[in-house]
Amino acid sequence: MTHYNVGIDTGGTYTDAVIVDTQQQQVIASAKALTTRGDLALGVIAALEQVLQASQAQLSSTAISLVSLSTTLATNALVEGKGSNIAVVLIGFDDTMAERTELSQAIPAAKVIRIAGGHRYDGAEQAPLDEAALQEALADIAGQVEAYAVSAAYSVRNPQHEHRAQAIIREQTGCPVTASCDLSEALNGPRRALTAAFNARIIAMIVALVNSVRQVMQEQGIDAPLMIVKGDGSLASADSVVEKPIETILSGPAASVIGANFLSGLQDFIISDIGGTTTDVAIVRNGWPELNDKGAMVGEHRTMVKAIDMQTIGLGGDSEVSVAHDGRVVLQANRVVPVSLLGAQWPAVRKALQSALDEGIGLGMGSLFVMRPTGHAALKPCDLSAPEQDLFNAISEEPKPWTAVVSSIRDRYRLVRLVERGLVQLAGFTPSDAAHVLGIQSQWSREVALLACLMLGRFHGKVSFDDRKIETDCQTFAQEIFDATVARSVHIMVERLSDCHFAANDPLVSLIAQGKQQLGALQVSLQPTVPLVAVGGPAPVFYPEVGRRLGVETVIPAGSEVANAIGAAIGLIRTPFTVEITTAEQGGYHLHADDDPVLIQNPTEALAKADELARQIAEQQAVAAGGAVLQTDVNVERLDIPGIGNDKGLISAKVRAECLSRPVLH
Repeated sequence: MTHYNVGIDTGGTYTDAVIVDTQQQQVIASAKALTTRGDLALGVIAALEQVLQASQAQLSSTAISLVSLSTTLATNALVEGKGSNIAVVLIGFDDTMAERTELSQAIPAAKVIRIAGGHRYDGAEQAPLDEAALQEALADIAGQVEAYAVSAAYSVRNPQHEHRAQAIIREQTGCPVTASCDLSEALNGPRRALTAAFNARIIAMIVALVNSVRQVMQEQGIDAPLMIVKGDGSLASADSVVEKPIETILSGPAASVIGANFLSGLQDFIISDIGGTTTDVAIVRNGWPELNDKGAMVGEHRTMVKAIDMQTIGLGGDSEVSVAHDGRVVLQANRVVPVSLLGAQWPAVRKALQSALDEGIGLGMGSLFVMRPTGHAALKPCDLSAPEQDLFNAISEEPKPWTAVVSSIRDRYRLVRLVERGLVQLAGFTPSDAAHVLGIQSQWSREVALLACLMLGRFHGKVSFDDRKIETDCQTFAQEIFDATVARSVHIMVERLSDCHFAANDPLVSLIAQGKQQLGALQVSLQPTVPLVAVGGPAPVFYPEVGRRLGVETVIPAGSEVANAIGAAIGLIRTPFTVEITTAEQGGYHLHADDDPVLIQNPTEALAKADELARQIAEQQAVAAGGAVLQTDVNVERLDIPGIGNDKGLISAKVRAECLSRPVLH
């Protein structure tokens, strides 16, 4: 029976959607819609509607077996400091542990409740759970909090107090509650508390997104499971992700790795996913991305969520171009809307640029136009100052020249604040615009790109006022921008391949990044041991040259521009579970899996029981995530007394099961 899966990915510029025939392993249709940063659901809905329309001659919506989504929602919301009002309950934390949570820095508005309880390292109770104190604290903040997080000392060795507190909070408040032991197996209580707090903060957002997608699925007649890509590249049911949305950190980059593996047919490679905002680079072994056991970062704070080991820089097709005082091209980390894209949508953009050139004025030193993001037209923020509100009211979804909006330094600062909050977008000259000038990219307006290149180039002395030299000077300036983009891309690839950090001015790396091979009397070349797979919309523009400078086989597979969406469509479910074995003080061994530790005297029996429990719980979690079990593998890390065999020297062990399952399709 043929199954058709839909994959959707929300990127910085575009939301992509694909339909994949899972039996033939073929992409049936693909579509792109502009990402609506004001409301991600709008872009998802538009992309889904377009891809269904593009495939309607081959299949009906009732033939869809699965819809899977990779989303930037969790990452963006946490980095930007958005989310629900939360309270964090710390059980058995002393002052030092509470300070190490970093809650006051990461989420200053979070209310912190500290009560007695928690367990010791061996799972024994440290102190009784103070339920009365918890109930009193909940009553004091009633109506002020939308979600809760709970973290108890050594809850991974015994989660009873966390689960009891979770039940009390749900019963008394009706709010969602995150237990830290459900997110991580690691002992670090303070970091587990921070991870749980981040998770609680974004539950409402992910619920809204899931509900929006389900609504459009219903409207389109799609009766199929909805899955979401997690940060380790695996899938989980939307229902389970709603409880653990923090696991979707780095969802998009992880999906791109799975998509690259599918498109290229390679098992071992280095992948570079270049989008509008960032370039993400990772190593792939045996078809799966290497994971960062230290935990994914949220801004400056490290969580305990295992996610893809990805190196990211703020470099993409939509990076803002500026010029330093010494004439060097500088690619800013911030994203702006490419002016050629804007020109293709709004004819008034070309007229404004031409008028500014005719009058000999600039529209802005870097940013050229100002507008509200798509989906923000009806937004009415209620916490702006009066001058900020006036400025916001003067801006609409139709682009306006910078000079028509900003008339003072104060306006400039106010606009920056609106941009930081995602209420306003800027448009400027980008590497994608430079590629249009050079004729190696063509989907938007080259005429507008050329006008913007001319304006920016003249402002910085890069382009002559002699009409006979305009075309040549613009080409030269655009080539500088292209080369700067390629050089930065090569630099991060060298760092990832070597697992070393190099200064921006390192002479050898800079030489290679510039496409040169001679340094004095030294001939320099590289020989990477794995091929390069490049995906993302700008990949065909920049990466043939990146590969040439690296001296590596470069694969840019057909369909690479929607690799993330493909990865979402064809992903599998992976559910790990670890049972820890520790030596009991009274003799024998404790197995820490769920609730009270299990005491087993014989070490061989303890290992066998841990294997059984780990497999059983991993497979139960796979089924709960919407999967049908394919295989379960178990790995044992153990510490033994040297020279004592037959398990008698066992001191401790971690028995980790990992279940691989395929989504259950309709």
